[in-house]
Amino acid sequence: MTSKVALITGAGSGIGRAVALAFLADGWRVTLSGRRAEALEETIGLAGDARARAAAVVGDVTRPEQVAALFARSQAAFGRLDVLFNNAGISAPSVPLEELPFETWNAVISTNLTGAFLCTQQAFRIMKAQSPRGGRIINNGSISAHAPRVRSVAYTASKHAMTGLTKSTSLDGRDYDIACGQIDIGNARTELATKLSQASPAGHTPEPLMDLAHVGQAVLNMAKLPLDANVQFMTIMATRMPFIGRG
Repeated sequence: MTSKVALITGAGSGIGRAVALAFLADGWRVTLSGRRAEALEETIGLAGDARARAAAVVGDVTRPEQVAALFARSQAAFGRLDVLFNNAGISAPSVPLEELPFETWNAVISTNLTGAFLCTQQAFRIMKAQSPRGGRIINNGSISAHAPRVRSVAYTASKHAMTGLTKSTSLDGRDYDIACGQIDIGNARTELATKLSQASPAGHTPEPLMDLAHVGQAVLNMAKLPLDANVQFMTIMATRMPFIGRG
């Protein structure tokens, strides 16, 4: 039986890398996308024998023409698309709201939100037309889709908006067997999480982190559901993370 196909953005490091490796270990064919070829090849190298089922495509999710080329190359390589994981994202320096440069705001929104929208459009076109029809889109929402950190207006706004994108995608995909869900990740051990934690006020106790492998398995579990079932929203976080209540 031919293995299913996943496309993962931001697959050169962090959460994207962990998810790509989880899918490859489970037997999927995977298109890995990111801005740096060497990082994507490093991820593929970590997959061992499963690397034969991986394809790397360098691209910028903020550029519509590059997104279109990404999905065209993935379809040419693997013939269909069963899962899209919208994961590519960036943060911004922790500065007072009124001092955040427009260019920085625009870069965060363009990558985290517009990039996910552009990828979702391309996935819809493929998933509607292929046979068997349909597929699944999973968005990386973040704990910041629920509660912000101080001085994180661009990142927080992008992740709150991702929740709206998830809901609209889920609704618009129903008639075409396209399911959409969101995973909200808190304090996974990534470079981005470390930067956000370091941006906390002075005297803040360092927050606990969880292993990235748990995130990879969580996304894989969402992806493996039949299309008549969907995890609409999942929160996975370090158990002792100060998120619920006062910590």
